[in-house]
Amino acid sequence: MDGRDGMRAADADREAVAERLRAALNEGRLDLHEYDERLQRAYAARTYAELDPLLSDLPPMSPPAQPALRSPGPVAQPSIGRLASLAFGGDTSRWLGEVWFPYLKVVAIVVTIWGVTSLLSQDLLYFWPAWVAGPWGVVLVLRTVGGLAAGEPRRQAVERERRRQRKRAKRERKRQLGSTEPDKTPPPT
Repeated sequence: MDGRDGMRAADADREAVAERLRAALNEGRLDLHEYDERLQRAYAARTYAELDPLLSDLPPMSPPAQPALRSPGPVAQPSIGRLASLAFGGDTSRWLGEVWFPYLKVVAIVVTIWGVTSLLSQDLLYFWPAWVAGPWGVVLVLRTVGGLAAGEPRRQAVERERRRQRKRAKRERKRQLGSTEPDKTPPPT
C-alpha cells in the first residue's frame, strides 16, 4: 500500500464515513442491512484503504449537508489522565450512568436497611453492606477502566444509533404499507 491508502485512519475519519453512511440510508441509497454492514466495517477500519471502498459507490454529499467533524472518541489505550477527561463526554457519561446507577441504588437500599435495623435495635450493628458494596464496587471499577480503555461508550452509542435507525426504517415501512393497502372498512349502508 502506497501513499494515503496505507495511512492509519483517525476516529474523526471513521465518524465522517459513518455520517455519510447515515445520510445515504436516509436518502434511500442503502438498505438497513447494507448500512449496518458498512457501519461495522467503518468502525473496524484501521487505514484509509479500508474506509474508502465503503463510500466508493455513493455520490459525495453536498457541502451544506455535510456535518462538522466531531472530536475523536477514546483511543484504544488512553492514559489515566485521558480516562478522567473522558468522564465528561456525552456518550461516556451515559455509559457510566448505565454501569454505576444500579450499584448506587442497591448500596443505598442496603445501607438504609442496615441503618433502620441498627436504629430499631438501639445498637450499632455490624456493617454488613460492605459485603455487598465492596466486591461489586471493585468489579465495577475494573469494568469502568477496561470499558473506557476499549472505547465501550462509543460502541454502545453506535449500537443505540443502529437500533434507532432500524426502528425508524421499520416505522417507515409500516407507514408505506399502510398507505398502499386498500381501505378494508365496509361502506356505510
